[in-house]
Amino acid sequence: MAFVISSGQLESLDRPVTPAIPASMRLADRHYESYETIWRTQPQVRTVVGFLARNIAQLGIHVFERVSDTDRKRLTDHPLAELIARPLPPQFKITRYRLVNALMHDLGIYDNAYWLKMKPAPGAFGLVRLPPRAVVPIGDVWYAPEAYQYTGNRGRQEFPADQVVHFFGYNPSDPRHGVSPMESLRRILAEEYAAAGFREQMWRNGARVSGYLTRPAGTPWPNGGFERFRSSWQAQYTGDGPQVGGTPILEDGMQFVAASFDSKQAQYLENRKLTREEVAASYYIPPPMIGILDNATYSNITEQHKMLYQDTLGPWLEMIQEDIELQLLPDLDSSGQVYVEFNIGEKLKGSFEQQAVSIQTLTGGPVLTRDEGRALLNRNAIGGAAAELITPLNVLIGGQASPTDSGAQNLDDAAKTIEQAFRRRPKPRPDDSV
Repeated sequence: MAFVISSGQLESLDRPVTPAIPASMRLADRHYESYETIWRTQPQVRTVVGFLARNIAQLGIHVFERVSDTDRKRLTDHPLAELIARPLPPQFKITRYRLVNALMHDLGIYDNAYWLKMKPAPGAFGLVRLPPRAVVPIGDVWYAPEAYQYTGNRGRQEFPADQVVHFFGYNPSDPRHGVSPMESLRRILAEEYAAAGFREQMWRNGARVSGYLTRPAGTPWPNGGFERFRSSWQAQYTGDGPQVGGTPILEDGMQFVAASFDSKQAQYLENRKLTREEVAASYYIPPPMIGILDNATYSNITEQHKMLYQDTLGPWLEMIQEDIELQLLPDLDSSGQVYVEFNIGEKLKGSFEQQAVSIQTLTGGPVLTRDEGRALLNRNAIGGAAAELITPLNVLIGGQASPTDSGAQNLDDAAKTIEQAFRRRPKPRPDDSV
């Protein structure tokens, strides 16, 4: 047999030597910021993570029963469907959208997300989000957590592993939890932090270019002249002085030398756009999806929108589905025939015009009666023949596949028939009269 190693043998091994789960990063000398502070203060990170969270939270999570290999049935009254639709009683104000939105934000910021299974009332089930920064997987098993330790303001509490739904990504050094995507953006975020600080200092200085004053060497200051000039300059041309941004009047021989970059030289817009592109790339999001339209066209944006729920969000959706089926579904169903699926069909079905053309082509005729069309326009029904579907005559006698056909194939067939008849016509003899 290939499976001969017991779990006890693995548990007896020393776990990999790894630090505690990091929750902050260094952006400057002696300056650290938590992941959530970076998300809160850096708009590029918030834009990208919010894009992921909002688009996935918008999708519904449906529960299905596998009837056969080719058939399935949606379960709307299944305990899992009811739990996802209403994670907690109304007084807690936690909806399905808010729960999934928080889940994706936690995965985007920490690469870890936690749902605690609880009973808000006897015989009821609920799901509560645990902030990832306060949760640490614990236990003697190095490859799987035995429990989760939650640290709050009033102490600590341990929850058994089977009471917590843990969503997490890949970690090369510790398989029990993920690693924040922000770690790969450390230098990019540090540069953005430094650039933002520089811009803030420039605006506080009256949005003027910094510089210094020069004076010919050996030129003496009159008694108290240096202090008087310095205080006068600072009072008039710096801070909130009355002549900030104005033209200063210098003493004889003085010159003002600029000592910093202006906005164009610093390339503020280009740097901010580059930062957003780098952040989007780390989350595998096409730039046009987050507002970078430099190389965008109507056709490639349309195609990227189709790919969004397949290549960009597809892996996230698959991971969440499998974790729900693995960690949550067994508590509510033991049949083995139930599974969950995000409803991406609503996002990929196209515009109303595209749907109308596709349905008419598939059915070969109209799908609405005149009364149903009047109802869409908020008009009263007529009844009688208006309540019946109209079958176009060209479908019955024209030989067309559907009323959307142009009839060109009929004209082509007629032309071929005439041509063939002309070719079969006997050729005239030389002595025949015209």
